Amino acid sequence: MKSRWIVNVLLLVLVLGIGAFIKFRPQQELKVETSYEISSLKLGAVSKLSIEFPAKASIVFEKKDGYWYLAQPMKARADQMMVQRIISLVGAKSAQKFAAQDLTQFGLDQPKLKLKFDDEEFVFGTFNPVTSEQYVSYKDSVFLLPVVYAENAQSPVEEYLDKSPFKPNERKQVVGFDFSHLEQWEQVRLNVDLVDGAWKVSDPKAKPKQNEMNDWFDAYWRNISVQRVEPYTPDRKTPYPSFEVKLADGKKVHFDKIQESPELLLGRPDEGMMYHMPMDIGFTLMNPPINAGK
Repeated sequence: MKSRWIVNVLLLVLVLGIGAFIKFRPQQELKVETSYEISSLKLGAVSKLSIEFPAKASIVFEKKDGYWYLAQPMKARADQMMVQRIISLVGAKSAQKFAAQDLTQFGLDQPKLKLKFDDEEFVFGTFNPVTSEQYVSYKDSVFLLPVVYAENAQSPVEEYLDKSPFKPNERKQVVGFDFSHLEQWEQVRLNVDLVDGAWKVSDPKAKPKQNEMNDWFDAYWRNISVQRVEPYTPDRKTPYPSFEVKLADGKKVHFDKIQESPELLLGRPDEGMMYHMPMDIGFTLMNPPINAGK
């Protein structure tokens, strides 16, 4: 009995000792990471964006009816996602913040790049070799930010062009096609139209299957995007084969088929843009599965 009592006492002492150690041991200091918002600007409030370089022409975007357009060096629809990536700078956070006093030490006396969101200017300086980040000044402060913000703003101007042949308000309005001015459809004057949810074909010999027509439209036209876009000046002396896309509001979008191989080139005269896409995709775009003569 005495030995059991001694064991219990020792266990009690051990438990009390462990508890005291846990309670009174030195507490590790918690590290709280500090982050600074570089601006209070709101992403959706910006209506004009200017990208300024030290040795080449500026690129300017303007927002109209909720969509971004290139204003300089050309007028064209812009790639919405690319513009949004640039503007995301306004919501960036930095782990370091400095007073904008000696701009030379940050390379801000000779900026690599300037971004203007409406009247607010962000200036990009040199890179920090330790963090591999870039110094960016805004108002009276300098921040260290990932280089991706500068990279997003330094693409060739052609990369900022919208890769869709349709305007934003046209994409969901497509209800038919007039292919009658393409060589392969001139004899039958082919038109295909979506009427009350079903595809109608002008060729009396055609026997279209609705599921095949829907697959063709969904896969190739509903979310059409191209590889490359460039300015296009129509040559009125050389008429090209062409087709028109019909919209629900009664309007039509005209496309010139400039070239079929080795890649398809489609020109949109009203916007002065030419679209590049692979030959096989281009062939399928202009040849719906109407099952003519079968």
